[in-house]
Amino acid sequence: MWEQIRSNQIRSVVLVIGMGVLLLTVGFFIGLSFFDSGTVGLVIALVLWAVLNLIGYFQGDSILLTLSRAKKISRDDHPRLFNVVEEMKIASGLEKMPDIYIIDDPALNAFATGRDPSRASVAITSGLLDRLNRDELQGVIAHEISHIKNRDVLLMALTAILLGSIVMLAWYGTRMLFFSSIGGRRSSSGGGQAQIIILVVGLVFIILAPIFAQFIYFAISRKREYLADASSALYTRYPEGLASALEKLGASTGQLKTANKATAPMYIINPFRKKGMAASNLSATHPPLKERVRILRSMAGGASFSQYDQAYRQVHKTQTGMISATTIAAVGAASLRGAKAEEPTQVKEPSHVERTRETADMLYRLNKYKTITCACGTKLKVPPRFKDNTIRCPHCGRVHRVK
Repeated sequence: MWEQIRSNQIRSVVLVIGMGVLLLTVGFFIGLSFFDSGTVGLVIALVLWAVLNLIGYFQGDSILLTLSRAKKISRDDHPRLFNVVEEMKIASGLEKMPDIYIIDDPALNAFATGRDPSRASVAITSGLLDRLNRDELQGVIAHEISHIKNRDVLLMALTAILLGSIVMLAWYGTRMLFFSSIGGRRSSSGGGQAQIIILVVGLVFIILAPIFAQFIYFAISRKREYLADASSALYTRYPEGLASALEKLGASTGQLKTANKATAPMYIINPFRKKGMAASNLSATHPPLKERVRILRSMAGGASFSQYDQAYRQVHKTQTGMISATTIAAVGAASLRGAKAEEPTQVKEPSHVERTRETADMLYRLNKYKTITCACGTKLKVPPRFKDNTIRCPHCGRVHRVK
């Protein structure tokens, strides 16, 4: 497994360096155009890169969770979810239980973040808790925990920060070039022609650099999704759980409100789609969903990396697999299991309505709503900013004091 992780990390570092070169080139042209010195632009880009990488390393997870409006929960808030995360933490061999966050959004999605396995978090949407049964939830959580285990999360956070810096620098650069050309910087004939050439080349590159950076970022993400899917099948020993979850995620029509282009590759599926439309099978940030589902459902003989690699070759009709032979040999065989009940004690799987009520109660507690139980059995949810001293039960008419 370490051999596969190391191989992915080396390829990813090369891609990140490529993004760094793009950033420096943008800075060079901006410096050449406005300070008559490419060195000044390089220094600005280097300083920006260094500052943003430091922020990304030490506070990247907090920034991403804040941007997603995720709220940390405790075991008492949602025992079933905590139980699933604990199971997958043990199955993966992760040394520390990741923190769990909830995003109050009906869209179906999830992501993991953190600079290392000892400081990691898993964030899932409330919609995901409503729609997925235990096996499907296990598959999604195992997928996200595998990103932590495979050391993907820090790299993805850093590349998100770096992509943001390239886009930001290019945005300001194009506007500075535009307004300086309108202002009509005057110089000698020869110098003016050279300046026009620099202006045109710089403008073209500044426009294209964010696009190139986005492609690099997507390449990092797509390669890692396959290994995360394979790891999920291995940890759960039930590939159908993740396959079924991906089908539900792909069929959902809600767009995640808090996602942006820089953070999109961190989610389990592309969070963007046309309003009211299901997730597209063709996604720049992730491998096609139908392809991922077909691979998982082709793992008929077992849940090992070997079975996933064979399924990948079969679906892609290629002799080249995704997982190295060394990693396959190190992990060994793993048998499939059947679907299991909600809890080890054979508690009945909660229905969709029960899951929705469970999630809603958790969100009320997180948002500091007060609960008043009426004598008729109705539970009144009072928002924290409620101004009146009393509230009337809509069912029986009793009046209750709000403390």
